[in-house]
Amino acid sequence: RNRVPTSRHCRSSMARHLARKLSQYSKLASSQKNLDWANLGFGFQPTKAHLEYTHDNGKWDDGVVQTEPYVRIHIMSNCLHYGQTLFEGMKAFECEDGKVRIFQPDNLNAKRLQHGCERLGMAVVPTDMFNSALKQAVRLNRDYVPPASSGGSLYIRPFAFGCGAKLGLGAAPQYKFIVAVSPVSSYYKDGLQAVAGMVVEDYDRAAPQGIGSVKAGGNYAADIVPSNKVKSKGYTVALYLDAKEHKFVEEFSTSNFVAVTRDGKFVTPDSGSVLPSVTNVALRQLARDRGMQVEVRPIPWEEVATLKEVGACGTAVVVTPMKTLTRGEETVHFDGHQTLQSLQEELCAIQRGSVPDRHNWLMDVDE
Repeated sequence: RNRVPTSRHCRSSMARHLARKLSQYSKLASSQKNLDWANLGFGFQPTKAHLEYTHDNGKWDDGVVQTEPYVRIHIMSNCLHYGQTLFEGMKAFECEDGKVRIFQPDNLNAKRLQHGCERLGMAVVPTDMFNSALKQAVRLNRDYVPPASSGGSLYIRPFAFGCGAKLGLGAAPQYKFIVAVSPVSSYYKDGLQAVAGMVVEDYDRAAPQGIGSVKAGGNYAADIVPSNKVKSKGYTVALYLDAKEHKFVEEFSTSNFVAVTRDGKFVTPDSGSVLPSVTNVALRQLARDRGMQVEVRPIPWEEVATLKEVGACGTAVVVTPMKTLTRGEETVHFDGHQTLQSLQEELCAIQRGSVPDRHNWLMDVDE
C-alpha cells in the first residue's frame, strides 16, 4: 500500500496557499446572476476553479488552484493507455440555515476511492486530504452553489489517475488527484417519475473477481454501447445480471438495485461485482430507523416478479423508481413506489437541513 499521510505542516501550508488563491479569485465576477438554477439539468457548467494535486517521489504536494478546465499530462500516461483512473460523485447543498454542507456518510466516498486506488495500484489519497480538498473546492466556487429554494446542488467530481511517461504496464511515475465541481438542478422537479428498464443479455458489466466494486472509468465506458441499445428500444435504464450465470440481479448501468418486498423488507443485492453505493448505505440506514428489515443478499431474477417496489439509487437522482423491468419476452410490473419515494424524500430533507442530521452525514464546508 502506498499510503502517504498528510502532515500537519503540509495541511497548514496547503491552507495558506489556498487562502491566498481564494483572495485572488474572489475578485472574479460571479456568474450567479446568469444561471437559471431550476433548469441547469445534469450537464457541465463552467465554474471559477478546480483543485489539482500531484503525487511524485512518494508524496503528495500541497495542491494548486487551476482556473482553466484542462490538465497537462504526458502522452504516455497510464490513464490514457491502461485505464488507471478512478472517480467519485458527491454533492454539496445550501441548507435552510444558509450554510453549505457536503453529503458524505462516514467518509464513505474517501474510503471507496482509497479501495479503488489500492485495487488499481495507485497512490492512495488520505482521508484528511480528500475532505480538505472537497471543502476548498466548494468554497472556491461558493457562488455556484444553487440556492436552497431551487432544489439544486453543487455536484462534486473528485478523480484520480496515473500519469507521467510510462510505456510498459506498471505503476505510474506520477498520480493526479483533482476535485472539480458543477452546479446541477434537481432530477425530479415535479416528483419521482417511474421508468421502464430492460435486462441486458448480450453484455456483462463486470467479471467475477474483477473491478466491478471500484469506481473505475472503464466500468462506465463498457456500459455506453449496451445502454444506447437499451434506450434505442424505448427503455430508460439497463439492468445487468451476474456475469457467471446470468441468474442473479447485480446493478443498473450507473446505479444500485434496491427493492421493497411485499412484506415490507428493504432488499439489495450482495455481490463482489457491485459498486458499493453511498446512497444505498444511507437508504438502508433510514429503512432500519423505521423498523424495516434490511437484507443484503443474492436476488435471483425469478424473485423480481414478487417484489412490490424496485428502484435504481445513486448520487445523481437518489432514487429512480421502476415502472417495469423487461427480460426478453417477460415484463414485470411493479406496484408504485410509495416506500422508496418516502425514503428518498427523507434523505433529501436531511441533505438540505430540513430535518435533523441524526447520523452526522453532512460536512460543513466552513469547519
